[in-house]
Amino acid sequence: MTSKINEAINNRLLIVEKRLEEIEQKLAHQDTAKNSELIKSLYIERSEIAPLVALMRNWRAAVAKLTEAQELVNDPELAELAQEEQQVAQVAVEKAEQALLSGLVPQDTSDNKNTFLEIRAGTGGSESGLFAGDLLRMYTRWAENNHLKLSIVSSSPGEIGGYKEVIAQIEGNNAYRFFKHEAGAHRVQRIPETESQGRIHTSVCTVAVMPKVQAETVGINASDLRIDTFRSSGAGGQHVNTTDSAVRITHLPTNIIAESQNDRSQHRNKEKAMEMLVARVGSHFQKIKDAEQRDQRRKMVGSGERHEKIRTYNFPQGRVTDHRIPLTLRRLKEIMEGDLVEFHNALLRAEEAERITMAVQV
Repeated sequence: MTSKINEAINNRLLIVEKRLEEIEQKLAHQDTAKNSELIKSLYIERSEIAPLVALMRNWRAAVAKLTEAQELVNDPELAELAQEEQQVAQVAVEKAEQALLSGLVPQDTSDNKNTFLEIRAGTGGSESGLFAGDLLRMYTRWAENNHLKLSIVSSSPGEIGGYKEVIAQIEGNNAYRFFKHEAGAHRVQRIPETESQGRIHTSVCTVAVMPKVQAETVGINASDLRIDTFRSSGAGGQHVNTTDSAVRITHLPTNIIAESQNDRSQHRNKEKAMEMLVARVGSHFQKIKDAEQRDQRRKMVGSGERHEKIRTYNFPQGRVTDHRIPLTLRRLKEIMEGDLVEFHNALLRAEEAERITMAVQV
């Protein structure tokens, strides 16, 4: 832990300990026994903070033992024994610290959910569409590397290849955790094959990542939906182009639309479109909630808004830069083949650091 975090945790410890003492005193007071609602609320609050106080005290005691062992190392007569004690104390501090952080940092409850991934071509014309295809390939490889299943839900081909838009579903353990930091604007700098003078062009694609959620948790009512069917223009063979198998669902209160056309079955397309719509509406409401909190705290590792430039892929120089951390890797070829592990781990560490900072604020 940094000294800043140490100080913040100690400050939090003093405040929480003081509050726990107040609760214990109130519970022991005879007047409290006359108020059943107060007793109930005090017991609930105590059950919430007592484990944290125990973790903090355990961590503080471990740090004290380590400090004591480090001081003894300077004693020639006790140096050898003190070094052994120092090693044991260091391990104890690390374990106590990890337990404390687990207690302090709230976990992202969406991490283990399946997710939708949307890639859209932005500025840059047909080159942006080609890069959208490159991003889909990169994410497909990343999913395979982490034993996740990526399947195309809907797609719109680009003029000379790639995609104007492609939507995929990702299923498996911690699907959202592996992809959540990819949301935002991805900028590519490279020389298009059609560029005769060798000039570098800059294009942008936007990526959205939304965890799958249950309709009832979002609060979508059937009366809020308009469902349309139409003839698919996507893949699926001759049958898919001769029947109204594609489905488009509109959430009327927000005017959010989702559609699916890649399956021959209208029923399955409706099911996929509904799942996608729920994710989009849920993400919409979450952004509103985040906006309300933006003045109170800094957003975690970037907000993932689509206008944010989160990463630049520079092909002439063979480097990729993530602007949020920041981190530059000169392994563009491997990254485009789905080797995102260094970015992924660095972003998770940044997220955890931000969560810790938020958790210890009082």
